[in-house]
Parts: sequence; structure tokens; C-alpha cells
Amino acid sequence: MKSKHILPDPDEAEDGPASIYDTEPPEDEDLWFMPPLDDSGDDAFLPVAHRPEQRLLFDPRDWRIAQDALSFELADLAVTFGALDERLRAGPEGWGHRLALMEVSDLGWWTGDRISVDRLALWTGLRIGATSDDVQALFRAGWAVRRLSAGAGPSDHGWETGLTAFLDRMAQGIDEVPEAIADLAELMRNAEALHPVTQSAIAFHAWRALSQGIGQDTEAAIIASRHAATMGRGGALFMPLALSGPGALRGAGDPTEKLSAWLIGAGQAALAALLHLDRVSAWDRRAREAISDLSGRTPPVLLDALTAWPMVSAPLAEELTRASRAAVQRNLDLFSRRGLIREVTGQGRYRVWTAAL
Repeated sequence: MKSKHILPDPDEAEDGPASIYDTEPPEDEDLWFMPPLDDSGDDAFLPVAHRPEQRLLFDPRDWRIAQDALSFELADLAVTFGALDERLRAGPEGWGHRLALMEVSDLGWWTGDRISVDRLALWTGLRIGATSDDVQALFRAGWAVRRLSAGAGPSDHGWETGLTAFLDRMAQGIDEVPEAIADLAELMRNAEALHPVTQSAIAFHAWRALSQGIGQDTEAAIIASRHAATMGRGGALFMPLALSGPGALRGAGDPTEKLSAWLIGAGQAALAALLHLDRVSAWDRRAREAISDLSGRTPPVLLDALTAWPMVSAPLAEELTRASRAAVQRNLDLFSRRGLIREVTGQGRYRVWTAAL
């Protein structure tokens, strides 16, 4: 008799012994892959043990540790900047403007604008010299010179209000405080306990990360340069950053590496500015002795212009001295023959002169 293979009744199978492959249906609260009910955010789906620690992009605690580790470099920079600050307090008013033109021109080699000092002088003094290719670069450079030469700093009236005015956002038709400015203002309020130089380094790197504008690198450097100078007594309106090369601006890595590059580069730039003013001061004394036999108001006023401007053309000298073109050209030729100035273009027209330091 053949055996029959009878399929089990599904209803009867439920009452039979459980298979090793049978499991109880999971309940909602037992789903291991679901986040806890009280968690939120992108990291809620990660197990607790593997969630990354939430840290600020520019944590003031990290920068304080860096500042403490670099206290010697910070003190060295403060001493050099203090000497520059006092030199500018005691010197002629035009020295600060001279350094601002040189700083912005050197800064352009890092940002890519690359505006020479003579073209920058023509643009800021006479609003001439722009071409269709670099008019925007000249606008940025002119803004930078004005901000380094005069006016309130980015934090003088509070970061939000001061920075909005400093960046000319109202003049650009922006009535509300941009998000990037609000973010930087909050960040700088959290860093109030740090030294102004450390704060300036944070402001520089933070603005480059927060701002999406074309000129954010120029803006970041000018914001930081003006704010760092708040450690002084008002003689120097800005702390030089690029006069000896862009070392301060190229810092990368963790806060200690960024701050180290910042302090060393700024210290070298401040020293370069100090040494340059020494040469300008020595030239000014020698030049005034050399023209003591000349009469008229034009020679001493022309010397003042050559002290305040690193490069001077005849039209610019005419504008600065309020003298006639003939008087300006006659005195420039006389200064050149006496070895006080030198012509830098080598051309017969559109010539530019600089003090023979």
C-alpha cells in the first residue's frame, strides 16, 4: 500500500510546534533601526556611541588654547605693532595713507587683483586709470584704501551695525543685516575674551568661510587688519598683513597653525612698515635740507605729497599741491636733478615719480 503525502492544513499548522525560522512580529518600539523618540537632527539615526561631537566651526576654546601656546609670538607682535603705532602717532598725517596704499597693492598679489601702487594712486587720487578688465578690482582696492586710511572700524559700534556700515552694505541697497554678517557678529561676541589679534585671525578665516561675495578675501583681510589695530593707541589705524608677503594670510590647518602663521606674518609686515617709515623719515629730513634754498610754497607742499603717496604723477601732484602744472613739473624736474626723486616708468609721457629712499 502506497503512502500518501498529505499537505498540512494552514489552520492546523498555526497550532503546531513553532519552527526555528518562525519569529514574533516586531512591535514599533522594538525597531532597532529607528531613532529614539526624543532625538532630532541628522545624527539621530546613528547609534549613540558613534554620533560625532557637535563643535563650533570656529570654537573660541580652541583659539584660546592656541593663543596660550603662542603667547611669546603674540607678545613679540604686540611690541612691534606698538612701536609702529607710536611712530605713526608722532609722524606726519600722510604716513598712514602711504602705508595703506602699499598694503592694498601688496594684498592684491594674494587676492589676484594685482593693482600696482602707481595705478592705485591714480585711481584713489584722480579716479582715472581704470579699464574694462579691472574696473571692479580697482573699486575693491579703492574701498580697501579708504577703510585702512580713515573712518570707523568694523567693530567700533558693535559688530552687526559696525560691519554693515564698514562693508557699505547700506550703500549697496541692502537694508537688512545679511546672514553672513549676523553669523560673524555672533561668533565675535563669543570670542570677546581673546586678544584683539587672535580675534582678528578668527574674523579673517571666518569671513572667508561665511561670505560668498567675489571680494570676500579682500574684505576679510581689511576687516581683520582694522580690528587688530584696536590693541593700539590710535596711531596706526590698521595692522599690516601683506607688506612682507602673504604669509599671515596663508595659514591653514588647526587653530594653532592658523594663528601661528597669522602672528609671524603680521609681525614681519609690521616690522617692514616700521623700517619703511624709518627710510621715509630720513629721506624727508634730507630732502628738506636740499630744498632750503628754494622759495615759494610749491616745493615743501610737493615734498608732503611725495611723503604721503609712494608714487606721484604730474596730474596727481597738481591736484595735491593745488599748484599749476608748470610749477609742479618744474619742481619735479628740479627734485630729480638733485637726486631726491626718481622717475619709474622710463617714458616720455605719463611719467610717475617716487621718493629716492
